[in-house]
Amino acid sequence: MTTPSTPRTKTCPACGSTFPCLSGGCWCGNVKLSIDTLIRLRDTHDDCLCETCLRKLEEPKTRILMSWSSGKDCAMALHELQKSGQYEVVALLTTISQQYRRISHHGVREELVDAQAAAIGIPVEKVYLPSNNTRPCTNQMYEAIMEQVLRKYMAQGVTAVAFGDLFLEDLRVWRENNLAKLGLQGVFPLWKRDTTSLAREMIATGFRAYLSCVEGKVGPGFAGRAFDESLLQDLPAGIDPCGENGEFHTFVFDGPIFQSPVPVRVGQTVTRDGRYYADLLPANTAEILEEALAAGIPPVM
Repeated sequence: MTTPSTPRTKTCPACGSTFPCLSGGCWCGNVKLSIDTLIRLRDTHDDCLCETCLRKLEEPKTRILMSWSSGKDCAMALHELQKSGQYEVVALLTTISQQYRRISHHGVREELVDAQAAAIGIPVEKVYLPSNNTRPCTNQMYEAIMEQVLRKYMAQGVTAVAFGDLFLEDLRVWRENNLAKLGLQGVFPLWKRDTTSLAREMIATGFRAYLSCVEGKVGPGFAGRAFDESLLQDLPAGIDPCGENGEFHTFVFDGPIFQSPVPVRVGQTVTRDGRYYADLLPANTAEILEEALAAGIPPVM
């Protein structure tokens, strides 16, 4: 006669609840999952999920866009969306300077964003914004351009947009108000997370990034540095560990959401509008081109 095994208590990596686990005849054998779901479960979790989270994996997914800046916060937010099993991320939504072909503030070149999307395996939707002095992008212009793009995805069943914001209340209200006009919801997977512990979690989870832009009060020596424990220790007093107040921006080139790393190297440091930009280059870019390429960093908008 087979003796039932003694249940072990496990903690669900998705929701944090505890649940019993048996080595034989466990309840999880009665939860029917598709092959695609089993593959996704294998790729996103190292241990068992509780019954509630396991059954959620087979529920219809919310089709969602991920607001994408190429940095660590949106990358970590995407990771949280994927782990939840509740969302189908349709595209990475990013804004590009029409004149300079880079992400404003971050200064990251368009081809690196393309390489990110290819390495992650999610299409990128690039929204080009006017960025020269004769035709700056006003809030009214931005909202009109974004509405057109969002309506295109609404026609494809998208009902929400996710953001990597952490604690800036006015920014969240502005985003939610604009989305509500179209009947869309905002999703904020990292909201109110402690930025010190979150920064360390990003590093421990395996995300690798370079600082692409730093404010003057951070210092030029930080531009182009790796986002790691050493950097967190060296940040000047008063600088948020995640740079949530705009103190610095990053470019993520590897981590759990990537199928393979993005080949990238740090080029010249350029000063513009009181900020220091590390010109990040595709790894195969010839050094002789660096000076000309660095000149294309857009002004702060």
